[in-house]
Amino acid sequence: MFCTKPHFAVRPLLSFTGFALVLLASACSSPTSDGRATTGVSTDSTATGTPQAPTNSPLQVVAAFREPQIVGVAVLPNGRVFGDFPRWDNNPVNPIAEIGTDGSVKPYPDANWCIWNETVRNEPQKHWICPQSVYADKAGMLWVLDPASPGLKGTVPGGPKLVKIDPSTNKVVQNISFPESVAARKSYLNDVRVDTQNNFAYITESGIGALVVIDLKSGKARKVLEKHPSMLADTTLNIKADGQLLRDPMGKQAAFNADGIALSQDMQYLYWKPLTSYSLFRIKTEALRNAALSDAQLAQQIEDLGKVPACDGMEIDAANNLYMSTFEDHSIKRRTPAGKIEMVVQDPRLEWPDTFAFGPEGMLYVTNSAIHKTLTWNKGIGKQDQSYHIFKMKLAQ
Repeated sequence: MFCTKPHFAVRPLLSFTGFALVLLASACSSPTSDGRATTGVSTDSTATGTPQAPTNSPLQVVAAFREPQIVGVAVLPNGRVFGDFPRWDNNPVNPIAEIGTDGSVKPYPDANWCIWNETVRNEPQKHWICPQSVYADKAGMLWVLDPASPGLKGTVPGGPKLVKIDPSTNKVVQNISFPESVAARKSYLNDVRVDTQNNFAYITESGIGALVVIDLKSGKARKVLEKHPSMLADTTLNIKADGQLLRDPMGKQAAFNADGIALSQDMQYLYWKPLTSYSLFRIKTEALRNAALSDAQLAQQIEDLGKVPACDGMEIDAANNLYMSTFEDHSIKRRTPAGKIEMVVQDPRLEWPDTFAFGPEGMLYVTNSAIHKTLTWNKGIGKQDQSYHIFKMKLAQ
């Protein structure tokens, strides 16, 4: 299977969610022989530096993974949980997996889809190359977004894709390949939301800074608002995690483009923000679906919703509260429809909270990906010395 090499140098700035691991590790990850992630964690928290749960924290551990790194999570209405383990600076056996109630990791939709090595190089559309996002839509279908950029070194020709899976059969039912005009070599398709009402999908593209709009009926995709200011990182900010500036080994400050994305419950508005930014934006999905509108015309319809915390993942509940995984202070916050920012939970175990998913019984799921402790954004020294997690918590009604 594909394994990053130790001799690669630090690459230029890239921008994506739960990503930024461009200084490559000296070896592949070490899943168990049966393909399961290592879930055991040392009980000596002093030795490992593992953050401890505060008293009365509402966060419950769904699963813990010593390695490889988890980024995305999706939860079906029946409670089935899926995880996304991208091929950044490790080589997970199961980059897309169903997570068992016992924490086990099962390749999804099957083991063949999870293979990426020299024997399958001529089949980039039939294998997970470097999946970035897993998402469950309102109809209970599962979607996997694969930017196909292993090691964040550029897209594999023919590899970028959006794949729809029917969980009732565990079979792929739609596979949309993106041309280079949509997913260029330096692109990084980041996160996806599916509009089941209008049969469209919307994606943040973080490598260059843009949105991608897909007509799911025809499979045609368009890149819009490329390099618009609302898509780009704010390079004037000093955004931190664990109190430290995010700088690569060469001293360059992190600057991540369009990343977080959310679709309103009525599917009338799409929200997004660059990761290293304190600004939130939205636009009517009706405008995005209108292929006759130019970027200039679309730009006129963008709404600047003002200041919010720096965050990675976003999601919107039935009351139109926008949840944000705010990594600067180990927390989850929400923006009310009136624009008020409220603390939902603060817990030191939220080491770079990343992706959200809503589950049954009013549960909110979230991953922690510890981006800031990885090689690239910790001055070339990996300090990810505790587990990656999937957490869940009951939301107040």
